[in-house]
Amino acid sequence: MPNAAPVAPTPVRLVCIDVDGTLVGTDRTVHPDVWRAADRARAAGIRLALSSGRPGFGITRELAARLDATGWHCFQNGASILSLETGRSRSQPLPEAAVAMLLKRARDSNRLIELYTDDDYAFEGPPARARAHAQLLGLPFRERPVAVLAGAYVRAQWLVPHEQTALVLSEPHPGLEVSLSSSPAMPDTRFINLTAAGTDKARAVRTIASEYQVPMELVMFVGDSDNDASAMRAVGWPVAMANAEPAIHELARVTVGHVDRGGLAEALLLATA
Repeated sequence: MPNAAPVAPTPVRLVCIDVDGTLVGTDRTVHPDVWRAADRARAAGIRLALSSGRPGFGITRELAARLDATGWHCFQNGASILSLETGRSRSQPLPEAAVAMLLKRARDSNRLIELYTDDDYAFEGPPARARAHAQLLGLPFRERPVAVLAGAYVRAQWLVPHEQTALVLSEPHPGLEVSLSSSPAMPDTRFINLTAAGTDKARAVRTIASEYQVPMELVMFVGDSDNDASAMRAVGWPVAMANAEPAIHELARVTVGHVDRGGLAEALLLATA
């Protein structure tokens, strides 16, 4: 059950919002109450920023624009930080040696890995999960080598069944930040996100807050998964969804309803209280 939502003693000026399990539910849609609450928050002068493990293109970019078409948003667990209005980027590339290591490991183990730039991605490995993930992202499924990508790689991602998670996490990932995420739309898959060391959602939220000149104590972060933990520790108002993982509940100052019942709208209404 959600906690009773307290009234914020100081005004919230920026709300950072995770996507899967927070904004987008198990049916891959956004509850209509959420959009109404987002409109109210923007009208009250609150900036809304997507803060997702997803890349900043396809359906995810459309969601970001629906929240704030002129604002800053975080994609790829903080590896991509982009202004939709100006096109400015404050993204962080992966070390070249780490990319080479990951591709060799993927080929040796026959595991699926995806590599991303700011505006494109490709994969190597078994295609079944890659096909399902492309559908989730609202992108055409294309089998092509990662070498075709133009621009710097900013993130890599293992897509594995749950039973392989511990094995992958036990392997060394030097020079990289490792975090876990999940999607209720792909319940059989664990996403293991890899960004340059020091790059995570907390860094992205601080960067966006700095762009808006908002103190971190006036920032709310709403999330549900392990890759949200760093940002939740960094803000004044960490909020967990009812469907959040146990570690996220422990970090939360407030718990709101389940994603499929529009729990994010409760958080946005709290921000405008």
